[in-house]
Amino acid sequence: MKLTELIQKLNLSVRSAKTHLDREVTGGYASDLLSDVLANSEEGNLWITLQIHQNIVGVASMKDLAGIILVNNREPEPETLEKAELEKLPIMVTEMPTFELVGKLYSLGIVGTK
Repeated sequence: MKLTELIQKLNLSVRSAKTHLDREVTGGYASDLLSDVLANSEEGNLWITLQIHQNIVGVASMKDLAGIILVNNREPEPETLEKAELEKLPIMVTEMPTFELVGKLYSLGIVGTK
């Protein structure tokens, strides 16, 4: 499923890279620990986190993730948005908590890593 479809179905608010939403999402990964995401996420995954600092963009870029969703109405720091724009990395925001969002993603066919 493409990011654009998920944004519509989950009513996500896009904060960066609004012209780069045609990426196919291959799966999902939920974690707030950067080293865990580096070790276990896979290319094309959608990352669900509450972290808002610019290091999330570095991790997502290194792993070639499809995008990041921030939960609990968390807003990315200005430096994070600047870096995400440079990397063409979509960051989206939702009011949902992680557990609820992951359940909805799973019901839409987005599964975890192998």
